Amino acid sequence: MHVIQASGGIGSWATAQRVAAKHGTHDMILLFCDTLIEEDSLYAFLTESAEQLGARLVRVTDGRTPFEVYWHARFLGNARLAPCSKILKQQPARRWLDEHADPDATTLYVGIDAGETRRIPGIRKGWAPWHVEFPLTNEPGLTKAAMLAEARSLGLTPPAAYDEGFAHANCAGCCVRGGQAHWLRLLERHPDRFADYERREDEFRAEFGDVAILKEQRDGVVRPLTLAELRRRNERREPE
Repeated sequence: MHVIQASGGIGSWATAQRVAAKHGTHDMILLFCDTLIEEDSLYAFLTESAEQLGARLVRVTDGRTPFEVYWHARFLGNARLAPCSKILKQQPARRWLDEHADPDATTLYVGIDAGETRRIPGIRKGWAPWHVEFPLTNEPGLTKAAMLAEARSLGLTPPAAYDEGFAHANCAGCCVRGGQAHWLRLLERHPDRFADYERREDEFRAEFGDVAILKEQRDGVVRPLTLAELRRRNERREPE
């Protein structure tokens, strides 16, 4: 069995294309871990991709959203540590693999590229006993733009996040691993989503104190930077 860790992003899509070209799709699974907050165009891209390949799309979910995980863990996800990734993606995937995928007859595929090879040892260790391969690392010149063009040439529409300038398409842009530039782009492109997370962060802070999704360093000291403060600073910088 060939199991693609299908995030809905262009990297995992391109990975599936290369696995299909080499092994066919009769025993391919596109394993998608749903955070329940993904953008509509990502869900559509996953469905279209599965149909184009003729592969089976399997959706698994913990049943909670990222902020529900933060409340349960009493910890606000941030760029350094994001419990949502482990709880909403890794754990549901492993549960499915434990039930359906014999490690001796299954290969997992992860869509990292040649610039991320430093991550390979950790990924392989984390998914043991399943064997993991990384087809995109064999194409050092492959760019995200080329992968997007490849998808569009097949009549597919990649997630809207890429056209909006985001580096990744996950969590409808509300990824706590993103930095200040990422969140400012979200504020520009989707102020409603930014406002929702600003409100959620404020509610979390009222319960647990001075914590924030973002951080900043001033005079050698790292401090929380709230989304509300980031927005206010941006408003002060904007021309009248």
